Amino acid sequence: MAVAKGAGYTNLPSGNWLPVIYSQKVQKFFRTASVVEDITNTDYAGEIENFGDTVNIIKEPTISVNSYVRGGHIAIQNLADDQLQLVVDQANAFAFKVDDIEERQSHVNWESLATSSGAYALKDSYDANVIAAMVSGAGTTVDSDGSGTDTGFGTDEIDPLNIMANCSKRLHGADVPTENRWFLGSPEWYEQLAQASAKLMDASVTGDAKSELRNGRVTDGKIQGFKCYMSNNFAASSTSDYYKILWGHMSSTATANAIAKTEVIRDPDSFADVVRGLHVFGRKVLRSAGLMARHVLID
Repeated sequence: MAVAKGAGYTNLPSGNWLPVIYSQKVQKFFRTASVVEDITNTDYAGEIENFGDTVNIIKEPTISVNSYVRGGHIAIQNLADDQLQLVVDQANAFAFKVDDIEERQSHVNWESLATSSGAYALKDSYDANVIAAMVSGAGTTVDSDGSGTDTGFGTDEIDPLNIMANCSKRLHGADVPTENRWFLGSPEWYEQLAQASAKLMDASVTGDAKSELRNGRVTDGKIQGFKCYMSNNFAASSTSDYYKILWGHMSSTATANAIAKTEVIRDPDSFADVVRGLHVFGRKVLRSAGLMARHVLID
């Protein structure tokens, strides 16, 4: 905006001496952190990339144990060969074009800028897709979305540390290993967790007297045995009074990326480059007993 001039001032009246400058520094969107690759099992990704779009995963057979007496007959069990399938059946894509004249005369590299934004959008959509599948496939879901009641915690039920202790107990009850447990919460969850600062100062909660939670941040250590992550990619609850949390073991869900590709082609109908990106992936809940969800009532 031009600086105001005094009444009756007529020097350089058209204002053509004022240059219009376009910054080459571009304001970018905030990027949320991707969490799916840290909380899922990616061991099968290489098999899909090398051999096809489906991996058959043989389940460990369940062995029956029966009482035995001396000289008694032992029933021989037939082994089951049950299997699970991880299928690459999900895909997202983006495409845009930059005209040759626009590319030549622009002060901004639109192709590079938009490609970076598209790659992030694919990864963000991937996170949201997998998290939704995990919430849907959880073996246990505590409380109904919009039920108005959190059960099982007594008068101090909303205390997030009490909830996390209960989450840990539920995994113990399902014989889920203590190693590689994770906890995924929304920003609303971590707000309530930060408000429990008195307990978070206690090394008995984190196991680390120098925990970063002293500064109100998600710690690199563990809370109640969980490695903690935060995401904005939970699907919204049906009522504004609730939000979701998810916890489990890394082996509970398998993910695989079969194609993650960006390419540039010429537009046949104009003088322009078309940039397009494709992301093909699969996700499968393999161990529902090691994956649990909860609808939390906002305090």
